[in-house]
Amino acid sequence: MLDDFLLTFIHYIFPENVALRGKSSQSSTYAGSGPECALDGSLNSWTHTNDQTNPWWRVDLLKVYRVNRVTITNRPSLGSRINGAVIRIGNFLDIYSNTICGVISTLGNSATATFSCGGMVGRYMVVHIPGSRKTLSLVEAGVYGTLAGNRAIGGASIQSSTSADWIAEKAIDGNRGLQQLRTGCSSTLNETNPWWRLDLHDVYRVSEVVVTNRKDCCAEQINGAEIHIGNSLENNGINNPICAVIPDIPAGESNNYSCDGLDGRYMIIHIPGDWKILTLCEVEVYGYLAGNSLL
Repeated sequence: MLDDFLLTFIHYIFPENVALRGKSSQSSTYAGSGPECALDGSLNSWTHTNDQTNPWWRVDLLKVYRVNRVTITNRPSLGSRINGAVIRIGNFLDIYSNTICGVISTLGNSATATFSCGGMVGRYMVVHIPGSRKTLSLVEAGVYGTLAGNRAIGGASIQSSTSADWIAEKAIDGNRGLQQLRTGCSSTLNETNPWWRLDLHDVYRVSEVVVTNRKDCCAEQINGAEIHIGNSLENNGINNPICAVIPDIPAGESNNYSCDGLDGRYMIIHIPGDWKILTLCEVEVYGYLAGNSLL
């Protein structure tokens, strides 16, 4: 755990282009100008797709990062081809399921532009140009950020009841479940005060919790849910301090909740009241081991 913390701290102080560690691909390749040309450090080579509909270039970062910024260097001629390109960050191979970081409105020949992504979380960075008869060329692409440190991955989860095969573990499988809802989300039965609990195995100082809601129906079922952080299992952990109350989360979206450094081994989400169903498509927990002096 400490190794992860030190690596994240080093990356924060000395940012590196994490794209250089990844694997690149693109929708098509023209004249041998493959996707790796955007990661070779040379200003004399560039990627090049065929003239096609919705061309794209993607880098798989191999791990999930919190992306602070992306840089794009344009080709030395015909630079206007990149106008209108969209930069996305996320965890999905389906381009349009990922979150937009920025749009390249215009970019001059040989120019480099920087786009702030505000800590977006994702394994993939994608550049694509929507429309027909488009060509995408990139001289260089940079992705700068830190390992996401989702502490929920590797934790142990349990819930008050289980509806069919919507088991508790599906809320921490690293997949926000929006592409395969019925196989990617957890859900309790309809009951009084349903809850879901995560054991982080160690005491963490939790800075943020991210909750992803279901997208098919019933998005309002999450309304009023409480997020608790602490070290007690009394009352199934519900007696621990409240980090946040969820007023609502739009269908299929993820909302972030600041926990202001609450310490705890357990993170609990529960909905008070009768005839309630708790469905979670993904729960992410960010923070560091309590007691680290570099917080």
